[in-house]
Amino acid sequence: MLTGKSFIGNSRGAGSQVCGSAINPATGEKITPETITATDQEVRHALELAEAAFDVYRHKSGPEKATFLRAIASNIEAVIDDIAARGPLETGLPDARMRGESGRTMGQLRLFADLIEDGSWVDARIETAQPDREPIPKVDLRSMLTAIGPVGVFCASNFPLAFSVAGGDTASALAAGCPVVVVAHSAHPGIAEIVANAVQSAAQESNMPEGVFSLLYGGGRTVGKTVVTAPEIKAIGFTGSYSGGRALMDLAAARPEPIPVFAEMSAINPVTILPSVIQSVSAAENLATAASASLTLGVGQFCTNPGVFFIPAEGAEAFTEKFIELTAKVPAATMLNAGICKAYHDSTAAIKAQPNVETLLNVTSDAFGTAAPSVFKTTAVEFVNNKALSEEMFGPATLMVTYQDLDELIALAESISGQLTTSIHALPEDDITNLINVFDRKSGRVIFNQFPTGVEVCSSMVHGGPFPSTSDGRTTSVGTMAIFRYTRSVSYQNFPQSNLPAELQDANPLNIKRMLNGKAE
Repeated sequence: MLTGKSFIGNSRGAGSQVCGSAINPATGEKITPETITATDQEVRHALELAEAAFDVYRHKSGPEKATFLRAIASNIEAVIDDIAARGPLETGLPDARMRGESGRTMGQLRLFADLIEDGSWVDARIETAQPDREPIPKVDLRSMLTAIGPVGVFCASNFPLAFSVAGGDTASALAAGCPVVVVAHSAHPGIAEIVANAVQSAAQESNMPEGVFSLLYGGGRTVGKTVVTAPEIKAIGFTGSYSGGRALMDLAAARPEPIPVFAEMSAINPVTILPSVIQSVSAAENLATAASASLTLGVGQFCTNPGVFFIPAEGAEAFTEKFIELTAKVPAATMLNAGICKAYHDSTAAIKAQPNVETLLNVTSDAFGTAAPSVFKTTAVEFVNNKALSEEMFGPATLMVTYQDLDELIALAESISGQLTTSIHALPEDDITNLINVFDRKSGRVIFNQFPTGVEVCSSMVHGGPFPSTSDGRTTSVGTMAIFRYTRSVSYQNFPQSNLPAELQDANPLNIKRMLNGKAE
């Protein structure tokens, strides 16, 4: 039975101040139970527990932490039916999406478990001493990655599982050896409680220190601010709006001890179509079919949604007509919450009101909490000169931007800010070198002849990009490289073997991959 109370280490919150309840986005009705704000004392206790847990948890072996992560995954698997029942009420997302996202969440946890069980991820480097080296002896130096400290994680609105309580930020932080204090999202507190219970139980089953995980209700402006500014917290993970991410960045930078914020924020994910791939009507219509499906998937509520298409000014008629025909047939659907729905309608209205923008499709919907697709059109000159046209419309809306020639296309590419993805549709024989050279500076993932929706969780995925798509373009929030966000490097100089971490001992008792005197061991 859901209670709406926070998880403070191994205990539950005992406050009484109501901070709200979930709202059914399809009806506007409140869903019980009401959520209870974590008290100041509870927040402080969670932070103190996380700090105390850090010194124990970071020294747990890779297999021990892996057991914990797998236990979380197994516990989530055991309550999938509960998630699938509660999820549609809080998010408007269907049963299948709830089960699919649960599977992705479990997969992430198990992927990180495999990574840390092996142990080679710590990038162990050994430089042995050369006491007789001239003119200066060389000292013995050994380095490896270590956990940065307790991490604050803010749940995302659009992914109630994969980027929330036990999602990528939490999984990568726990894998690195960092306790996690999670701030629940107000839109899906029930799902948060179900998953938090799975994590809390897994921590106890795996003999993890109390405080390795806490979940706090109360919102970003109250509880969240306290978490970001708390001296115990050493990094922040966030997925959400640009304004929310920027606010966290500013808070973290203003601390007496500034800390990193790894925020995924805003992107329009431009898709470029070269004339060669739409020369025939059939090819153009096939591409339009895939493009429309990508735009409208999940009511467009993905951070990789294709918000802009760069298309030829001449020869794209068949593509555009088929795209509009198919997209117009997609019915209005419920968005995740009232705030996202309002922002979608406001942003599409703002684009529509810009000068020299043609409305190709803008179906209004009277049904509560719903949105229908919108498609607008402008020229490359207008897009480059009007920054308002590159604002994100989070939802099933896109802007067709026509270019006259390759030079104008390169100028378009140069004009965009940092993106999560950039996509190029071309023939293998097309010379796209200059375009690639721009896009791989502008985005974290460059895609050839596919669309950006769909983010594979694997070791080579980069789900990040230059600002403002993320706060730190050197990182990813998906895939095993995400573990590096919550680590720092430490060197040990001239230590006896008995005092070195096992990863750096000469005997290599963990049998991990290392670098020895500049070469792979």
